[in-house]
Amino acid sequence: MLLTKETKEKTAFYLRDLETPVGKVINLTIAGLVLLSSGIFVAETYNIPEHIRFNLDIADNIILIIFALEYSLRLWSAKNKIQYIFSFYSLIDLIAILPYFLSPVNISFIRLLRWFRILRLIRFINRKFLFGISSEDGVIFARILFTLFAIIFIYSGLIYQVEHPVNQKVFATFLDAFYFSIVTMTTVGFGDVTPISELGRLLTVLMILTGIALIPWQVGDLIKRLVKTANQVETVCTGCGLAFHDADAMFCKKCGTKLYKD
Repeated sequence: MLLTKETKEKTAFYLRDLETPVGKVINLTIAGLVLLSSGIFVAETYNIPEHIRFNLDIADNIILIIFALEYSLRLWSAKNKIQYIFSFYSLIDLIAILPYFLSPVNISFIRLLRWFRILRLIRFINRKFLFGISSEDGVIFARILFTLFAIIFIYSGLIYQVEHPVNQKVFATFLDAFYFSIVTMTTVGFGDVTPISELGRLLTVLMILTGIALIPWQVGDLIKRLVKTANQVETVCTGCGLAFHDADAMFCKKCGTKLYKD
């Protein structure tokens, strides 16, 4: 019983940790698999040889099994399992593996859930020490960029999945859907690529609303962050290690330690 408790605590620690070497390797591997699986979805929208498509399907199934094992480990090591199941990150993880368990049902719209797998990266973007990001401003900057990318990526995947079966000449590949998503969400609206299905038109309306409501907000935050960063100087705080501060700052804005500038 004691061994099981210790094992649970160690498992939970490594699945959450991004600072120790073991925890970083585990979590960066999972993040890499998320990107790889998303790349597989994109590659499968192109006209590729059948043997390559077969190998990509095998790779995707292996990744899904790894994700399912990871979800099981997180659930097993959670202190409050009910609370964990309905938590934000758990629901995203469940959406990522749901198509694998529901594939025998042969429901076409289940394939739409695959494109939401990119959201699993939110868990890592919100952490420091990822890909060398060590400052709070860097984390916020990365989060804004990821939000913009994830919105466009998911909408592109959804519109491709919906329109390709009925409108193959217009939505032939993921790039066509990606182009349409950017043009629609920026409200440019060239009109050279248009959906014909009802669900595709509904997604288009959602894209436009998202572009009007969310994109300017995120881009505005991004510009503010760039301006703020440009006006800061590198002065490493001896108390918490925060690297960048305002040019006229005398104390660290995070921990209050007096700053000693060169």
